[in-house]
Amino acid sequence: MTRAVIRFAEHTIKRAPEGGVVWEAFCMAFECEDTSGPKDAQEGAQDWCLRHTGRNPTHDLFRRVVTDYARVARDE
Repeated sequence: MTRAVIRFAEHTIKRAPEGGVVWEAFCMAFECEDTSGPKDAQEGAQDWCLRHTGRNPTHDLFRRVVTDYARVARDE
């Protein structure tokens, strides 16, 4: 019979600022698949939404996605 010792360790997850933040917007108008693409600043994605609606007045609903990065570390 094999014996094993299992040790549980507590971990903490925190935002990793060195990873940055990525902003992206997606048009939700029927059959529109336009997207802002990833932007390094919120203003870039927002400006894209404003320009998109300016060209397509009925395209006024967007899904916004903000991605950040996290790091997991074992608690000492």
